[in-house]
Amino acid sequence: MLHLFHPFIPKKKILKELSDTLDSKWIGQGPKVDLFEKNFGKKMGYKYPVMVNSGTSALELAYHLLGLNEDDIVVVPVLDAIAGQVGLIRRKCKILFCDIERNTLNIDPDFLERLLKENSVKAVIGVHLGGIHFNQKIYSVCKKYNVPLIVDAAQYLAPTYGDYICYSFQAIKHITTGDGGMLVLGNKKEYDRAKKLRWFGVAREQKEHDARQWNTRAINSDLGEAGYKFQPTDIDACFGLAALPDLEIIIEHRKQLAREYLRGLKKIQIIAKDTYWLLTVLVEKRDKLAQFLINKGVEVNIVHVRNDLFKIFGGKRQKLPNMNWVETRYLCLPLNGKITKSDVRSICKLIRQFYG
Repeated sequence: MLHLFHPFIPKKKILKELSDTLDSKWIGQGPKVDLFEKNFGKKMGYKYPVMVNSGTSALELAYHLLGLNEDDIVVVPVLDAIAGQVGLIRRKCKILFCDIERNTLNIDPDFLERLLKENSVKAVIGVHLGGIHFNQKIYSVCKKYNVPLIVDAAQYLAPTYGDYICYSFQAIKHITTGDGGMLVLGNKKEYDRAKKLRWFGVAREQKEHDARQWNTRAINSDLGEAGYKFQPTDIDACFGLAALPDLEIIIEHRKQLAREYLRGLKKIQIIAKDTYWLLTVLVEKRDKLAQFLINKGVEVNIVHVRNDLFKIFGGKRQKLPNMNWVETRYLCLPLNGKITKSDVRSICKLIRQFYG
């Protein structure tokens, strides 16, 4: 079976990092987390990255920092993983689904502007779906209406920008820490606040100092804000430290595979660029093609389902023209570190065979 996803595991380098950690006193959050944050920030050009235990936690923390509460209106793309959007439901926010572009499957800036013009929106969640940066017009639209932009870069491991940027290191992302994420802030005040919030609201650096000043610890370590248990561990960071130096190689391999798909499927629309996390094709007879490929040992899937169909989001197909058109046509093909160019050529041959 040619699998749709496969984790990138540089085993020898991970084991070396783990051995170092297991010989120390730190297994939970410790110096390796600090080092991974530093290395990630240096690689991406960020000054204030805060590692958390998942990409979903990064989004949740962004919602908290932005102060999203009951009845606040938030715009999200209709095609997305449910992970971040269920957090908005728990906060009792009102979700407005935005239509997508047919050529990227990302949020449509023109549709977004109509929503911002007609509603008092508290925030926009822009997703770099499939590793493709959303339309740059999103920034100008949000700026025009003075609406904060949370960038969900869970599938996009490259520099980007927004008011809050959220990354994921879940098992099948470009690099993995088993599970984990990163929230990038724009200033030191929110950075310091986020570091407290990820660990119940406690300033860990102050707590370590207070452990030596036992007589004043109760006062100095007092909680000013209720936080979360979002902190990662040094074991998580070992995976990230081992894999991060290989990021360019990982993305280049996926890019080469995408080029091979383009050569082999010249008559089919292929959606893949930037960081190439997914390779999506828009095809007729999608379901029959999918079953044909599965029967031939090629794992395929749609990966994401339009979220307006889920009961918690209303359970009703909304009038979103592009999503409605794409819905029966999009299909994701294998694109990962275990797939070779020869595998891609075989997959393309099968697809051409299916369409005669």
